[in-house]
Amino acid sequence: MRKTLVILAAGIGSRFGEGIKQLEPVDDRGHIIIDYSIHDAIAAGFTNLVFIIRHEIEEDFKEVIGDRIKAESDGLGITISYAFQEVENIPDYPGKEKAAGRAKPWGTGHAILACDGLIDGPFAVINADDYYGKKGFKGAAAFLGEHPESYALVGYQLKNTLSDNGGVTRGICSVENGSLTGIAETKNIIKTADGAEANGVSVDENALASMNFWCYPAAFMDVLREGFPEFLRNMKDPMKDEYLLPIIADQQLKAGTKFAVIPTDDHWFGVTYKQDKPYVVECFKKLREAGEYSEDLYADLKSGC
Repeated sequence: MRKTLVILAAGIGSRFGEGIKQLEPVDDRGHIIIDYSIHDAIAAGFTNLVFIIRHEIEEDFKEVIGDRIKAESDGLGITISYAFQEVENIPDYPGKEKAAGRAKPWGTGHAILACDGLIDGPFAVINADDYYGKKGFKGAAAFLGEHPESYALVGYQLKNTLSDNGGVTRGICSVENGSLTGIAETKNIIKTADGAEANGVSVDENALASMNFWCYPAAFMDVLREGFPEFLRNMKDPMKDEYLLPIIADQQLKAGTKFAVIPTDDHWFGVTYKQDKPYVVECFKKLREAGEYSEDLYADLKSGC
């Protein structure tokens, strides 16, 4: 049974108005954050990679990222596929004409639906432009192998996800006996001398936060196929409402679906603010100096062939 990693990349390079070709490398070899996630996923046992992109960025994506990943993974038994999330790709529903001219994507749940036909087993989902650490991928791969029909979320200690350059929004997880009971979206969380706070209210820095790293059974595709049309029928603003994985998870929890929580003490980081870029580059430098990665990033994977 192969394990699939779905990478949400339709919006990659869109932060700060930049395009894919303007994505800055995080090391001297020209690698970007997604390279490290791909490396860690392959090392953990994922063999099927599905990139969700848009047709308009396909050429640039393959030039900057896709073709290199394909070349680096050659001989490793890795399958690489592309799914395309397009705003106009929605089913008919009453009032569909009200969404005519919408530019905003329909959300992460809709993105996963674009993978229909490319997923034949349990799968994990990550953001393309976030670094998750090795332990998260190892935990996710082990979970999918042992519990292919179950759901899980990889949880990060809040203190390991905060920015030095401003407030961030995080989904704070409520956990009981290793199971997720709820996710509270908390805005403007900042570091303090004593830990963390949001809008003047102290927040437990050791609480687990969702960084959009999910584990799903193949049957989750059926949940999306049924849920997305219902979302379309009931949405309030056809120009802005989104079908998002955390909201879907909340609906599932209320319906009795169980989500295991896979805790990790790895540091998550990404470029939330432009000022975060030097910090991210320095983080990868320290990881390489500590022996976590080699200068030739994929060399250890190929040596095991």
